[in-house]
Amino acid sequence: QVQLVESGGGLVQPGGSLRLSCAASRSIYGIYHMGWYRQAPGKQRELVAQITTGGTTYYADSVKDRFTISRDNAKNTVYLQMNNLKPEDTTVYYCNAEGVAGGYWGQGTQVTVSS
Repeated sequence: QVQLVESGGGLVQPGGSLRLSCAASRSIYGIYHMGWYRQAPGKQRELVAQITTGGTTYYADSVKDRFTISRDNAKNTVYLQMNNLKPEDTTVYYCNAEGVAGGYWGQGTQVTVSS
């Protein structure tokens, strides 16, 4: 089992940047594909970005060229660098670890983009 703790959310103006962090309680190296999801009220949780154990990345069309996912296996941490933020990016962001034994979620961190 692994616990995930997100941080880095907050209030930012349109066009601004934030970096989310997700710290895992155990090693993620070679074990977990790591992802960031977001869920707006009344909507389904959607995949924003994912990075596999091998380092392959995937991005939702809505965030391509603005968001970058990365992982530091030595620190058991995954990051989401979010640039050129838009009001429609406002919601709660969740970290996910997906492995052979199952998936795990963090508690979420709020991102609000507003002037």
